[in-house]
Amino acid sequence: MVMRIGGLASGINTDEIISKLMQAERAPLDRMEQDRTLLEWKRDGFREIYQKLYDMDHNLMLDMKKKSTYTSKSVSSSNEAAVTATANSNAQNGAYTIKVGSLATSAINVGGSLDDLGADFDPNKTLSEQGINPGTISFKTFDKATNAMKQHDIVVEADDSLNDVLKKITDGDNNARAFLDQTSNKVIIESTRTGNYNTAGYEIDFSGDTFFTDTLNLTQSNETNGTDATFTYNGVEFTSKNNSYTLNGVTFEFKNVTGDQNVSLTVDNNVDAAFDSIMNFVDKYNEIVEMVTTSQQEDKYYDYKPLTEEQKEGMEEKEIELWEEKAKSGILRGETILTSGLFDMRQSWYSNVDTGGEITNLTQVGIKTSANYMNGGKLEVDEEKLKDALRDNPEDVYKLFSNSTTDPNDPSRGLINRLEDSVESTMKSLEERAGNSTSTLENYTLGKRIKDLNTRISDFEDRLLTVENRYWSQFNAMEQAISRLNNQSTQLLSQFGG
Repeated sequence: MVMRIGGLASGINTDEIISKLMQAERAPLDRMEQDRTLLEWKRDGFREIYQKLYDMDHNLMLDMKKKSTYTSKSVSSSNEAAVTATANSNAQNGAYTIKVGSLATSAINVGGSLDDLGADFDPNKTLSEQGINPGTISFKTFDKATNAMKQHDIVVEADDSLNDVLKKITDGDNNARAFLDQTSNKVIIESTRTGNYNTAGYEIDFSGDTFFTDTLNLTQSNETNGTDATFTYNGVEFTSKNNSYTLNGVTFEFKNVTGDQNVSLTVDNNVDAAFDSIMNFVDKYNEIVEMVTTSQQEDKYYDYKPLTEEQKEGMEEKEIELWEEKAKSGILRGETILTSGLFDMRQSWYSNVDTGGEITNLTQVGIKTSANYMNGGKLEVDEEKLKDALRDNPEDVYKLFSNSTTDPNDPSRGLINRLEDSVESTMKSLEERAGNSTSTLENYTLGKRIKDLNTRISDFEDRLLTVENRYWSQFNAMEQAISRLNNQSTQLLSQFGG
């Protein structure tokens, strides 16, 4: 920054005069900066709407195209403490009867006390420094792939403690876990899966390895074998390696035995879940419609231009906020991208869909666009009528909304798929106009205009610097002339004895 002091000879406030002259010179620059700010506001407004459309397109509309959204099932149980169930969308509605005879359990073996290792034995200290050097230890578990016992070798390092060794067993791919019960000071080794896999022997076989038998004080014959779950389904007996079983799209979860008592489970359409998904979509769609509609109805205040930095300096923060609120109002008003996009989205709902069933249009499921043109055609829902349709005919409701045939003119194309076409077309136009968060200025229309203004502003700032330097040169020349005149006057006065 150049420090300049003027008016020493003339007494004129040169700084103030040049500042006022430059204010007049800056007027075109202020207008260009205001134009740039308006373009940036418009770009940001477009991008906000683009993001809302993007979120709906990539999240909610994907859910609305899934069959499971409309045909999900709920299962009620007469005894949830004993049996519960979930059902996929292909499960048949109806009643199921389950009687649980036994639950699936895991094989487990509890060793004897480790007190024989001495009162000073510490499971967190290395085994070697406590006189135990097992080297490699081995045990076997049943492998379903080979239908035979498979050996697992654990290498015990010199600095491994007992807890380290037990953790290696647990972390290994061997269907077993081991840990020390500190209360009883006993090692427990058990299967990580339920069910009786090795019907001819033990589930976890460590016989012959002295580390298990002598050091951990485990006895092979103490193993409690794993058991399969047994249950009766509609009068037919079944077994399961674990406490769940899937039949006809219904997965039953066994929690307790039922003795001679039957548990009744009823599969039905999950109307509430489907209804909530549709209403969630409707709410988000209406939110977008309201945003676009509001942008077209806002008043435009032509007297409120974007504030310059100099103007902001003399205002309170709240004053700036209120001013800019009016300056931004109506910034997108009359933009055909938005009005035509909104029209296309609204038109997507009016078509009939060839579902092959009774439901062929939106009004039959209790949904319609508002007759009030001022709200942009928001969707209105008759909740009871929608729930009835989801309860009585979920398959047709699904086909009404979703059918992703590639032919846009196919009469069976779903309403959501048609809406997606118009939304993505609008998004493409918005991106061409305003870009997105990763776009450079050269990649969209408003960006090119902003870039052009940036260049003009930069050039004009260089010109202003030249003009300001010229003013200072002119005033400095004047000061020098006045200084010479003052010197001459002083000399004349001194010659006349003054």
